[in-house]
Amino acid sequence: MNGRFRVLRVDWQDMGAVLALVREKVFVYEMRNSPDLELDGQDPACFHVLAVAENGEAIGTGRMDKSGVIGHIAVLMPWRQLGVGSALLEELIAIARDKQLPHVKLHAPLDAKAFYEEHDFHAAGAVYMDAGEPFVTMRLQLPTTPLINRLNIVY
Repeated sequence: MNGRFRVLRVDWQDMGAVLALVREKVFVYEMRNSPDLELDGQDPACFHVLAVAENGEAIGTGRMDKSGVIGHIAVLMPWRQLGVGSALLEELIAIARDKQLPHVKLHAPLDAKAFYEEHDFHAAGAVYMDAGEPFVTMRLQLPTTPLINRLNIVY
């Protein structure tokens, strides 16, 4: 493993099995979460990103719903601390910008709060428990493009 990878925007319809497998490895087998929590039926309506190693192996994934809620970011263990999670998050934020969303938010495990703060997310509420683990809702305000710039008016 040389640490080279790329992040792709993918469709659940085309790549759902691959995305689900990565999430299953991380969340179900490694973290012992319920499969029902992981495959919640919302995926067909979400935007998805997939990190792929140079050899074509799927190594990470994440999703964002149409309202800008990011979730299910999963990176296979050998690829952690190599920038894969950051690249997935940055691509999801880029999608939100492309869709001209005013902000994105996510529900971060408390031990991942610092990671999201490095990406300019801020806590937006108190710590709460979910599936026996402490979480915090975090939010990132996105810069708005003035209406005049979105109209592409040429003089």
